Amino acid sequence: MASRPIPGYPVPVPFDRDQIKAKVAALAAEGVFIGTSSWKYPGWRGMLYDESRYIYRGKFAETRFERDCLAEYAEIFKTVCVDAAYYKFPDEKYLTGLAARVPADFQFAMKVTDYVTIKHFSNLPRFGVRAGKPNDHFLDAALFTQAFLRPCEPFRSQIGLLMFEFSRFYPTDYKHGRDFVADLDRFLAALPAGWPYAIEMRNQTWLQTDYFACLARHGVAHVYNSWEAMPSVNEQINIPGSQTTPNLTAARFLLKPGRKYEDAVKAFAPYDRTQETNYQARFAGRTLIGRGRASVGQRRTFIYVNNRLEGNALETIAGMLDPLAGWSH
Repeated sequence: MASRPIPGYPVPVPFDRDQIKAKVAALAAEGVFIGTSSWKYPGWRGMLYDESRYIYRGKFAETRFERDCLAEYAEIFKTVCVDAAYYKFPDEKYLTGLAARVPADFQFAMKVTDYVTIKHFSNLPRFGVRAGKPNDHFLDAALFTQAFLRPCEPFRSQIGLLMFEFSRFYPTDYKHGRDFVADLDRFLAALPAGWPYAIEMRNQTWLQTDYFACLARHGVAHVYNSWEAMPSVNEQINIPGSQTTPNLTAARFLLKPGRKYEDAVKAFAPYDRTQETNYQARFAGRTLIGRGRASVGQRRTFIYVNNRLEGNALETIAGMLDPLAGWSH
């Protein structure tokens, strides 16, 4: 069921490659970058991707698609969020492969590897022998600098955002949010300066003055995030002090608040069409775009949309961009 439309905000037209390309380019020139979280979705064939590019011996070649589709993505969009970096430290070979497939003005948002942001490893199979154990490298600035920043250095001009995602902490991790903020403060103070850092927090009760003040002290952006147990992006925007730095804004539209990730995957895969229009999220996206345009030359804005929000990130973006008050290109 679609969420209730906001008065005066009409249902947008479907995704149109040429129109989106023109609008995205115009926004990027004003310092506003909008794109998707990851890009390897076969369900986008016929919308963003030309299937004929990936045919081999008369069949769609998944391997060829995964290898080459970023280049076609970058013909339309100017940024993408690299979720894969969250699961494994990116090496120079991997980053070279990404950079080789996009133009020089393309901007990557990199999710920092969870080996730095998890306090206790869960019992997921991917953690192997570390499952269920404390993480000795939680908030390890030296490890982050060596294992993450060092391979990123040759591609620094194309990295628009470095995001530390802190999934939900429990009382066994921290009894009080202020204890996490104290650890975060020390960590941020130890990081090399000059990189576009941002924090994605998923403990809604910790969105307090001391958290925002900590980020502001270090010039780090709070990532407005639409997630299962978080306030809506619009609610986060309206929290006093949530714009923690004047030169960087970041947002990720991932899930409708209240919905579990697994339920969204089951409901929306293979992500080939919008199945539930979230007008509130689209309106919040428009708000951030408008603020970014109004601060041209002073702030860079990065907005990323996931298929799990509505069923198809491309159409969600089209909804955020059409209509846009005062739009011209």
